[in-house]
Amino acid sequence: MVGGAFHIIRTGTMKPLLRIISFLLLFLSQGQLLRAEEFRYGIDMIASGKGRCNCKIMKNKRVGLITNAASLSREGEPSWQALVRRKIDLRFVMAPEHGFSLKGAAGVRVGETVIADSIRVYSLYGASKSPAPELMKQIDVLAFDLQDVGTRCYTYISTMKLAMEACDKAGITFVVFDRPNPVAPLPAGGFMLEPAKASFVGAAELPFLHGMTVGEIALWLQKTRFPRLDLRVVRMRGYSHRKFADELDGFRFVAPSPNIRDLDTAILYPATVMLEATDVSEGRGTVAPFALFGAPFIDAAALKAELDRFALTGVEIRTAEFTPSESKYAGQSCRGIRLRVIDRAAFDPFRTSTAILLSLQKLYPGKLGLSGNADFFDRLAGTSRYRVMLQKHSPIKEILEAARAPVQAFEEAWPDRFLYP
Repeated sequence: MVGGAFHIIRTGTMKPLLRIISFLLLFLSQGQLLRAEEFRYGIDMIASGKGRCNCKIMKNKRVGLITNAASLSREGEPSWQALVRRKIDLRFVMAPEHGFSLKGAAGVRVGETVIADSIRVYSLYGASKSPAPELMKQIDVLAFDLQDVGTRCYTYISTMKLAMEACDKAGITFVVFDRPNPVAPLPAGGFMLEPAKASFVGAAELPFLHGMTVGEIALWLQKTRFPRLDLRVVRMRGYSHRKFADELDGFRFVAPSPNIRDLDTAILYPATVMLEATDVSEGRGTVAPFALFGAPFIDAAALKAELDRFALTGVEIRTAEFTPSESKYAGQSCRGIRLRVIDRAAFDPFRTSTAILLSLQKLYPGKLGLSGNADFFDRLAGTSRYRVMLQKHSPIKEILEAARAPVQAFEEAWPDRFLYP
């Protein structure tokens, strides 16, 4: 009713109106379908509807592939096999730290192997971590398909950067089959990498927790380091930075390394990985690496009481005893803490990491080992500032603010660093 009168729709106008309404309903339903787009990995996007390869950059080209056994399609097919099945001329595979089979321990060199009886797998974690120049002469395209965990010190980003450098020098195309950052919703945090502290556990000048996918990092590296590189990123479909990996319909978690066994561990990893550069066990050789940490000299109750002072959110803190089967304190009884994330939205890995390190430094300044492991700690952290502030017992607020300012500057300098919403 408008102006006190009823407007009657004449019969002759009903059909056009119904057509308009039908069109609008169809439009809205299509929009809903787009919003609920089914998730696909980058490797899934190479197939056309008939199963043929539609990745034109690889057709009639000699191809090398950096991958491991964790790189599967949505249907569970290994990425190397997906290429071979689509008649791509795959000349060889290259494998990063832990090897193709993912059985190699952290920091231990891996050798060459063969898959499918004929495809040679060369090591990128042996005598050299860069693709050999003689191998680069045998290919026209080098592809990369590895599952990263979203923390800068995880070495697959470093492997990618060295591969990009090799492709840039050889003048060949580099292709990234993109994969989710499994912990993307976690807040960006930690210290930025300072160029002087660059190493294989920190090769890209990014925040410690960066929120980016490997494809997004590759594009950022191209802009900042390799502007002449012919880079192609095969994007995912249905991916969002607002979701953890297990919230993506069709994502399958396959441990990308021996001690990152599930998504919960990947979420805790940035909170406890700095313990690798101390004399406290980070839980390797136990049922819960990176969730358990401790040492024979620790009083678990005292450590828990100290941690409770920080009122950490999103994480449950319990005392624990464990005996590692390998790595630090193998065969020795350790006392410490077991962490469990109970609210992902409230969990802040860098705040938790800083609280852990401040507590250990306060209780065990002569045993934590920050001074004796200073070089490794600084390379993991990307700076010496973090260690120095911990050793000075700086307030946690001061440490977090010191780290946050450069991260914020990075975010403001690169607002277009994301490919996905």
